[in-house]
Amino acid sequence: MQRDKEPNWLHRLHPGLFGMPLGLLSLSFAWSKYSHVTSISTFWIERFFLVFGLLILCFLATLWSIKAIFYPNAIKEKFLNPVLGPMMAFFPISTMLAIALLFPLFSEYAIFAYTLTAIALLIQVTIAWRVVYLLSMGNMPPDQVTPALYIPIVPGGLVGGAALTAIGLPGFGYLVWGMGLGGWALLEMRILHRLFAGPLPPQYRATIGIEMGPAAISTITAISIWPNLPVDAILVGLGVASGPIFAVLTRWKSWTAVPFSFGFWSFAFPVAATTSCIIEAVIRGGWPNVAATIAITIATALVIYLLLRTLVLLIKRKLY
Repeated sequence: MQRDKEPNWLHRLHPGLFGMPLGLLSLSFAWSKYSHVTSISTFWIERFFLVFGLLILCFLATLWSIKAIFYPNAIKEKFLNPVLGPMMAFFPISTMLAIALLFPLFSEYAIFAYTLTAIALLIQVTIAWRVVYLLSMGNMPPDQVTPALYIPIVPGGLVGGAALTAIGLPGFGYLVWGMGLGGWALLEMRILHRLFAGPLPPQYRATIGIEMGPAAISTITAISIWPNLPVDAILVGLGVASGPIFAVLTRWKSWTAVPFSFGFWSFAFPVAATTSCIIEAVIRGGWPNVAATIAITIATALVIYLLLRTLVLLIKRKLY
């Protein structure tokens, strides 16, 4: 059944909204790490962000399922868009992160976890294929080259590898993680070339937060796959991550000049991943405990700020 001629709020629903559960789930993961370096109980904080992230993920997944039934052309239109299409990968990445976090608690539902992971990977690979096709065929409009191109290939592969390892399929996990790392190497120069050319168009500037992600995400997912990774490797990963972070911060006037939108949730996942890396470095004796406290405070403050600003948009009916 198609009703694509009715451009209501469901028709306009933006794929970038899935950045919310991704940010919340990744912050929950960071808090679970922080529990190892503090004497204060973090159980309820960790569970709050986990449950809240899962609820939003399920709610958005339901809305998008309804949208796929009633507005299939709208789904196709966003999939073919060079900027919005890659953002659709936030959904399978959030799903795979949720599986990686929940599987140790509900391992008896292994068949369900395998099925859901396979579906999420299929969606993610389909979106990644579209990005690779546009770039390899030279059909990517220069003004639409943004850090959003990373999403299905780099975080998608890295988180996919961690999820596969978590559900007991490390062989496939190593493969998918390597694909994500290779995708980062292939995309980095193209995206950096665009960023060095000047500010992104105003409507795309919120995606700059994604640029901070690949190095930190690759490091923290590597820790998930190889738990005995030495602290030296973690610190090297943080060193690599520092470059993009400083590059984004030096352009703060550019991306803070645009009105707030849910696109700014693109900052949450990279910041939470960096925080988890810092906490792991503290746990393994690389840095003092105060570094973990500062990092988790910044990450939590950022997510709370994003939640409050998103609530304001929702009240003003500007979220959809």
